[in-house]
Amino acid sequence: MSDPDGIIRLNTVIDRTGLSRSTIYRKIAEGTFPAQLRISIHGAGWRESDINRWVEDPVGWRLEREER
Repeated sequence: MSDPDGIIRLNTVIDRTGLSRSTIYRKIAEGTFPAQLRISIHGAGWRESDINRWVEDPVGWRLEREER
């Protein structure tokens, strides 16, 4: 298993959640999905631990911490 505090990219998030790209970004805007982190000028990713928490309980997921 990979590092739960690692950063994963969009294609991995799509594979793990079964959500489409547009659904992921809509849910981020609604506050019902973890927001991505800027990892470079043109790149972004998600904390693997945030995605794992969302997958475990997508209906009850809420952001537990402020942006780092």
